[in-house]
Amino acid sequence: MNNFIYENSTKTYFGKGCVKEYLACLVKHYGKNVMFGYGGDSIKNNGIYDEIIESLTQAEKNVFEFSGICENPTYEKVQEGAKLAKENKIDFILAVGGGSVMDCCKAVSMAAVYGGDLWKDFFARHGIMDFDPVPLGAVVTEPETGSEVNGKAVITNKALKVRTGRDYPKCNPRFALIDPVYSCSVSRRQMVSDGFDTLSRIMEIYFSKPDEDNVSDDIAEALMKSVIQNLRAAIVNPKDYTARSNLIWDAAMAENRILKLGKQTDFQCHQMEHQIAAYTDCNQGEGLAVLHPVYYRHIYRNGRAKFKRFAVNVWGVSGLGKTEEETACEGVEALAGFIKEVGLPVTLRDIGVDENTDLKQIADSCILSAGSYKQMTHKEIFEIFQECY
Repeated sequence: MNNFIYENSTKTYFGKGCVKEYLACLVKHYGKNVMFGYGGDSIKNNGIYDEIIESLTQAEKNVFEFSGICENPTYEKVQEGAKLAKENKIDFILAVGGGSVMDCCKAVSMAAVYGGDLWKDFFARHGIMDFDPVPLGAVVTEPETGSEVNGKAVITNKALKVRTGRDYPKCNPRFALIDPVYSCSVSRRQMVSDGFDTLSRIMEIYFSKPDEDNVSDDIAEALMKSVIQNLRAAIVNPKDYTARSNLIWDAAMAENRILKLGKQTDFQCHQMEHQIAAYTDCNQGEGLAVLHPVYYRHIYRNGRAKFKRFAVNVWGVSGLGKTEEETACEGVEALAGFIKEVGLPVTLRDIGVDENTDLKQIADSCILSAGSYKQMTHKEIFEIFQECY
């Protein structure tokens, strides 16, 4: 394995009833003014909102609501949150939701303190954070990006048509509360999208060097099999607690930095999806589902051994009597078959891209990853987009 340094500062509380049991006690360690960040009315309809307010009231906090955080959070929304935080001298931010809510709140925690141009200095490039952001905690309502256990925030700048993410350890939530029951209220479509988003993140770490035997790849294979198995189970029975609890922990494990230890990582497919979302505001998991099989058909020959291992160890493909390339190709097609099986979209048209969308412009705006088996060019990304259309 390659050399690495590992640290994760987020303390995680997992299980049924953990929010009611721990939240009031945890927030007591911070000041009086709490910003409660969330998305739409779904948490008001399923009882989560009332449970959060009850805990904050019990802790004698002044609560300032920051609602309406949408999927693919924008820099404008970050600025709105920062203004609210500054005006009310917010001492602590509580992000309640999925990855979008947590990402937005992390960026707000920075913007509420930083006096300069946050986008230019910390998102357009990776900056050096020589200040402390507003402390933040997370309550997870859906298994998705694992944002509750890292410092990464993915933000869309609509004016520039750029969507990018940066990971700053100082933005790690101080604590994360993960009650799998909360995820049971998520729609089937969102559950499937979230599950594939998790699978995508694991694959983007797995399909990168080094390829020699290493612990990270072994864990990644176990997690990929878990996502596949439990997503199938949750589709059959959306109230299956075992499946839901496994999926929500799979998401946390995918992005708590453990899998990335000693790995180069790829994330080219995520960069491509980010830019499609910047132009179309598509759902992330669905966008990734459209792109991954086509992207892997372009690169699997450059990483045949790893793609063969993926086919055999994750999908149960038999390599008997087949060449390494044939087995590797079967693994990619098994992934494509799974995407269809769970009802995810398979073309860009399915996610809102139409003849008025300038795919070449989007391709040319994509960041080129250094970690893939095959170095992409903007020309080849455009070809992938055309094939996906």
